[in-house]
Amino acid sequence: MSVPQLNDEHRGEEILAVFDTAFGELLAADPAAFRVKFRKMAASAFAFYRGTAALFYHDLTANNQFGSKRGGPYLDDRTSRVWIHGDLHAENFGTYMDSNGRLVFNVNDFDEAYVGPFTWDLKRFAGSIALLGYAKALSDEQITELVKIYAAAYRERVHALATGAKSDEVPPFTLDTADGPLLGALRTARSLTRFELLDSMTEIRDYERRFASGGGSIELDAATRYKVLAAFDGYLETLPESSLDRPDSYRVKDVVGRRGIGIGSAGLPSYNILLEGNSDALENDVVIYIKQAQTPAVSRHITDAAIRDYFQHEGHRTVISQRALQAHADPWLGWTELDGSGQLVAEVSPYAVDLDWSDIDDPEEIAAVVADLGRATATMHAAADDQSGESLVPFSTERAIDAAIAADEDGFAGILVDFAHDYGTRARADHQIFVDLFRNGRIPGL
Repeated sequence: MSVPQLNDEHRGEEILAVFDTAFGELLAADPAAFRVKFRKMAASAFAFYRGTAALFYHDLTANNQFGSKRGGPYLDDRTSRVWIHGDLHAENFGTYMDSNGRLVFNVNDFDEAYVGPFTWDLKRFAGSIALLGYAKALSDEQITELVKIYAAAYRERVHALATGAKSDEVPPFTLDTADGPLLGALRTARSLTRFELLDSMTEIRDYERRFASGGGSIELDAATRYKVLAAFDGYLETLPESSLDRPDSYRVKDVVGRRGIGIGSAGLPSYNILLEGNSDALENDVVIYIKQAQTPAVSRHITDAAIRDYFQHEGHRTVISQRALQAHADPWLGWTELDGSGQLVAEVSPYAVDLDWSDIDDPEEIAAVVADLGRATATMHAAADDQSGESLVPFSTERAIDAAIAADEDGFAGILVDFAHDYGTRARADHQIFVDLFRNGRIPGL
């Protein structure tokens, strides 16, 4: 398969059209935040890829140019209706503290999660490996081998789960089971403390903790504060009963506004709320955030009304998706509405550490990490099915995926390898086109 040839001018117009659909309203509301976002995206082809899930799905489905039209290889009525992450790339993995108090390394950042073809997650990841490998000066043959390793690890784990492997045979990545950079991330997370997080965001005044001024926080006027606290009350109604054992934990101490300027959250208004936590001790206070949830890029290419109508709003979709995809999710995870928009609510965790690829350079070490991420991907896809408590995917996803791959074992890795190389080439060229559009003032609104 070869990448379709587009002249830079035509492709630039195509990129701008996709950006307008995906970012237009938010960009118009906060151009400054998008200037920061786009500068970060300009830094590398990988950073550009991270910020352009909308372009990825546009390409994936347009004219079948990358072989991913619905009904493609390994896709049937069931495997096209799997809960997927939606933005699965090599940097969307890290640590979190689960509801049982255990540090786990797994997939993170579920803002783009939706229901769709399982191969879309795998292709998005494979494309990221091609870009990551290129940035580390790996040869095409080495990149091919990494994608094959990912595919094999995914296949092996899906099959194990589909054939009834016991939970101790496919354990999560924890301090007891992980090794290499994954264990390093978990150990770093374990060394962090809630006190350090609180010290970076708050101060103690008159024997009570409050948010400190500066650092990106925005003081709220009385009307906005009232609206945020009303939204907080709505959020409490979305929490599972097990999270509400100690009502005093949810006593509000302070509220501030923030504005997202990251690659994925540019222009999205958000708020931090300081809560009492599980005791009167000041070091046990908890910070949660309320953030406007975004429309997932993949949803623009899934036409099933039953999927769209399942969700009250994007905040509800994000939370339900995360709870389905992530075993023992954040106990503070919930949703609410503010100014008519769906909101995601979760803890600002002191134990969140992203996988850092900057020092993972040895090809053997990269291969070991990629294999682990393949296993993590399979475990995620298997979690969100008829056992997840949601009726949207009422069948065993691991069995459906296992059967689909079994029908053509030999071709499975090949479609991911071809895609990785083709889309990696496309993304590197697009990155250069994007940089030229940006630096020459051709992005409307900026």
